[in-house]
Amino acid sequence: MSPAPARASSRPLVIVESPPKAQTIAKFLGPGFDVRASVGHVADLPSKGLSIDVDNGFKPTYELTERGRKVVTELRALVKQASELYLATDEDREGEAISWHLLEYLRPKIPVKRMVFHEITKSAIDAALANPRGIDYGLVDAAETRRVLDRLYGYEVSPVLWRRVNRGLSAGRVQSPAVRLIVERERERIAFVAAAYWDIELQSDTAPSFAATLVSLDGARVATGKDFANDGALKRPTGGPPPVVVDEATARRLVEALTPGGRAAGVTVRSVDDKPYRSSPKPPFMTSTLQQEGGRKLRLSSSQVMRLAQGLYERGFITYMRTDTVVLSAEALGAVRDEIRRSYGANFLSPAPRQYTSKSKNAQEAHEAIRPTTPLRSPERVAGELNGQELALYRMIWQRTLASQMADAAGTTVSIRLGTTAHTESGGHDVEFAASGTTITFPGYRQVYVESVDETTEGSADDLTQGVPRDSLGALLPPLTVGENVPVDSYTADGHSTAPPARYTEASLVKRLEELGIGRPSTWASIIQTVQDRGYVWKKGQALVPTWTAFAVVGLLEKHFDDLVDYAFTARIEEDLDAIARNERQKQDWLAEFYFGSGGGSEALDVADEGMPGLKRLVEENLDGIDAAEINTFPIGADANGREIVVKPGKYGPYVKRGEDTASVPDDLAPDELTVEVATALLAAPKSDEPIGELDGYPVYAKNGRFGPYVQWGSPDRLPPGHTKPKMASLFKTMVLERLTLEEAEELLTLPRTLGTDPADGEAIVANNGRYGPYVQKGKDFRSLEREEQLLTITLDQALAILAQPKVYRRGGARSMAASGPLREFGTDPVSGKPVTAKDGRFGVYVTDGVTNASLSKGDRVEAMTPERAYELLAIRRETAGERPAKQAGSKRSPVKKAAASKTTAKKPAKKPAAKRR
Repeated sequence: MSPAPARASSRPLVIVESPPKAQTIAKFLGPGFDVRASVGHVADLPSKGLSIDVDNGFKPTYELTERGRKVVTELRALVKQASELYLATDEDREGEAISWHLLEYLRPKIPVKRMVFHEITKSAIDAALANPRGIDYGLVDAAETRRVLDRLYGYEVSPVLWRRVNRGLSAGRVQSPAVRLIVERERERIAFVAAAYWDIELQSDTAPSFAATLVSLDGARVATGKDFANDGALKRPTGGPPPVVVDEATARRLVEALTPGGRAAGVTVRSVDDKPYRSSPKPPFMTSTLQQEGGRKLRLSSSQVMRLAQGLYERGFITYMRTDTVVLSAEALGAVRDEIRRSYGANFLSPAPRQYTSKSKNAQEAHEAIRPTTPLRSPERVAGELNGQELALYRMIWQRTLASQMADAAGTTVSIRLGTTAHTESGGHDVEFAASGTTITFPGYRQVYVESVDETTEGSADDLTQGVPRDSLGALLPPLTVGENVPVDSYTADGHSTAPPARYTEASLVKRLEELGIGRPSTWASIIQTVQDRGYVWKKGQALVPTWTAFAVVGLLEKHFDDLVDYAFTARIEEDLDAIARNERQKQDWLAEFYFGSGGGSEALDVADEGMPGLKRLVEENLDGIDAAEINTFPIGADANGREIVVKPGKYGPYVKRGEDTASVPDDLAPDELTVEVATALLAAPKSDEPIGELDGYPVYAKNGRFGPYVQWGSPDRLPPGHTKPKMASLFKTMVLERLTLEEAEELLTLPRTLGTDPADGEAIVANNGRYGPYVQKGKDFRSLEREEQLLTITLDQALAILAQPKVYRRGGARSMAASGPLREFGTDPVSGKPVTAKDGRFGVYVTDGVTNASLSKGDRVEAMTPERAYELLAIRRETAGERPAKQAGSKRSPVKKAAASKTTAKKPAKKPAAKRR
């Protein structure tokens, strides 16, 4: 919290979640109000233990977080001087829970009012101040049920994963189904069989020039990528005869026949079909579509989108960013339509205001769509107040909001069919080509905004697109009439191969979770970040790739706890939480049903019976039946000699196994890329138990480890003199493990090389190979070398000359700074205001602002990291630390059991009705 300014006594105290939000609201309220921030939740369940009394109404025991203790102490002092208290946290479950916790811990003796708003503007704050309400205990109950539910889920299921898969793993109510989706998609890719097919493209130079594709051969439709199933076979047609598959030989024979004497034969126009084109705009943004478009258009992760949106909201630029509604208020509709009329003209305005309804399953957030706040400010007007990413997101929200109230785009779509006869050795063949194009006569909303789409999930590999406009319009066609002869410039035979289903991106995963009714706007970004942080998923470009550990965890849950990762069951839990929020279900009864089974201890029912599975009984009855070896073994196939190869997730990373033979699987190898051929090559690499020779009577091994190939001198039972463990050295990038000679290994094992001492002070000069490449070192001073081979030839004088040069970070990745100094500098963190650097620590590279340290996630590379990604890692770490604060030595907990009498209404403290006692 910021230091309290000098203030008059007995003025209202307003509490919000964050300092930026407090600063913005304080500007609107003026000096007559004292606006402070709780900095998120002030209390939570302890980080260890269950802390829930399952035999006494599932009462949780909360404790103040480390930050919360300080905040509550300061706020208590301010409450004593205030005339009344306004709780102005967000108007959703978590915001309501924060307000309730503040009420519990502050125990104010002054009037308490709850003020809510979904945009931070002067008019919105004034309206909220004039129309306060009390705490919504339905929302509080729903938030607490969700928190207790997640603790019960993790507390019971995570230990099963520790015992049967690996230590340190976790299961989550929403996290596990999300991982299941990603694993199922990877299974589809592993099982996928590519199908080859060909077509012919006609190119005509008739002005304007256009291309047409072969669509019919002898009256039968020509197969395209969408006609093939994932097993490579043709799909069964739903009606009519199956399509004909054109192979390479057929395509080339037809091209030859269509080009007699090397000159392309013309075609005849068989049909011309003109249809009016009309396209309507998409609704304004809600959380899911904002995350999707932020990923497609701006290449931002879901958590980055939400972090930027949160900042825009708290500073008064946009409305509340966690919402699943697409509705605009009457005031906003009027302002948006006035802006369109002023900027584009009345003809670009839809004839009547467009009213959108949410298609989201289980929509529950009571807010407007995400839009710019009123009075509207164009991106150009706010450009000086926002950084690049903030402005890009604001501009996207601005454009989408305006487009939603603009007129339809209109035009004409023309489809033509062109045909001729191709004479081959087998006789004449009727060939028909097709082309289509759309001419836009009025752009309408397209003048401002066009939605993008994700990668295709089926069809040809040539069809894959990422973030392309949804309404791509095709070629412009010349005016043609039926019967007209069209000259052809060329015919080209084109080969295609079907592509496996595209992996989920963050954008497409959010879309799928929303479709299934899993999670909520407030949780999608954190879910996706969590599954990456926990080691279940890593990113390959924009794609989400599951690890083999994820395969093991999902397989275990599917086989023994199917309800817990069942999509319909998970969505129904969300529906039940909504019912609790609406006071239609009782929290204690629902938790008892979930934990003990339907009837609070009777036999468990499955999803089809609309009952709860009984989490406790599920774990007790299934634990002993879980075969750890089976769960952690995934067949890849048999080698040329018929020997079965499997892959297993190990403690130190995945590995392949054939009989007693094993080999590590590289971290960056996706599961669908681990074929029998790749596994065989990994197993064929030199093994640790097969030395390539001896040095001074001790074995030298060439190994392929998790972090790349290396050589090792000695073994645990045969250590060279003066060594307490085998000596190891990484191979140079130019070396090949399978062809490594003993002489090359001996040279590598000379590293680190002591070149001599600095004549100036007698300090040793060393040459060595590090995580970021070759370098020379004097004490804590480091300089990069250009090539690894220099390590074997560099002299003392050359090293001293290099060390005399200024420190420069080389973007190629080699380290040129002291180990205790930064590897990179990123600039000033927007939250802490402190400089952010990357450093090399005991457990690897991390980013820090001097207060918060955050390890790099899998897929992050320090040399390629952007400042925004470094800030994001720190923000994620702060959020995690806020939820699970580390206790200082000697600190005491402040346990607080929820009591029925401790809830307070907006006017004065009072007990809740007995029916709602906790």
